[in-house]
Amino acid sequence: MRKLFTLVAAALAFAGLSSSPDASAAEYKAEYKLSTVLGKPFPWGIGGERWAELVKEKTEGRIVMKMYPGSSLLNGDQTKEFTALRQGVIDMAVGSTINWSPQVKELNLFSMPFLLPDHAGLDALTKGGVGQRLFDLLATKDVVPLAWGENGFRELSNSRHAIRTPADMKGLKIRVVGSPLFLDTFSALGANPTQMSWADAQPSLSTGAVDGQENPLSVFMTAKLPTLGQKHLTLWGYVADPLIFVVNKEVWESWSEEDRAAVRAAALQAAGEEVALARKGITAEDDALLKDITAQGVSITALSAAEKAAFRDATRAVYDKWSKQIGADLVKEAETAIAAGR
Repeated sequence: MRKLFTLVAAALAFAGLSSSPDASAAEYKAEYKLSTVLGKPFPWGIGGERWAELVKEKTEGRIVMKMYPGSSLLNGDQTKEFTALRQGVIDMAVGSTINWSPQVKELNLFSMPFLLPDHAGLDALTKGGVGQRLFDLLATKDVVPLAWGENGFRELSNSRHAIRTPADMKGLKIRVVGSPLFLDTFSALGANPTQMSWADAQPSLSTGAVDGQENPLSVFMTAKLPTLGQKHLTLWGYVADPLIFVVNKEVWESWSEEDRAAVRAAALQAAGEEVALARKGITAEDDALLKDITAQGVSITALSAAEKAAFRDATRAVYDKWSKQIGADLVKEAETAIAAGR
């Protein structure tokens, strides 16, 4: 009888071990916290939820991620996300290079005024050596970067008048994110940049406390900014805002090799779908979103190459200043990659 009991106990122990890729799986958290600034129906939030969905599917339920949009784990302060990620306050994030740039100065690269001419230029960076170099850098800061997503090129809107020249921006109070580079850029253009979170920005636009803002077109439309007095939109594509799918390093190392591979594959798939969604309706081949914006009573001003050059000239001193802070070699590598991709 004692021998039979021993055999049964051994069988049960073996069954318990074989039900997961390795013994460490028993130490997995019941739920992992995923932070995003925007939730559904924004492409950013859809991408985050898609990642969570794919992770659960690919790990057969061993890893369950719950998304917390609106920077809700950070009391709405999106600029603290990267620090919280490093500290383990949150487990993973789909984060903005802009919001993380105060802690990782090299991520300011994408916010250099008029560095990126178009989506091809952005792809040349994120899909090339520059993107890998930035991922290698992030990997030294207690996180594991997995995939590039996209919030989009940031366009300018306001409630006052059409903007076609730098002179048109003089005195306009423009909401910007908490980045010194953005403050420098808009100050150089004669505007009055006002730093505030996105949660505070919308009521401020509604009351007229600020005149305008800059954001990707998907945000402009999904957030219903035309209803907040934003009736003048300028397409100038002055900076882009890539997103990064990332996991806290300690969390990453707690998973089996099989599950790490699954989470990485899920991130790459979700990011690819999210980028496509972020670009939907704003290309020469598909301008449906632009037509929808016009139908909301918004006047759209698309800058010519010569008009955009005037803005580039007005912000050249900012570009030169920040090239030194970001790293002249990194900026040069980016410029070369963009030129080669044209």
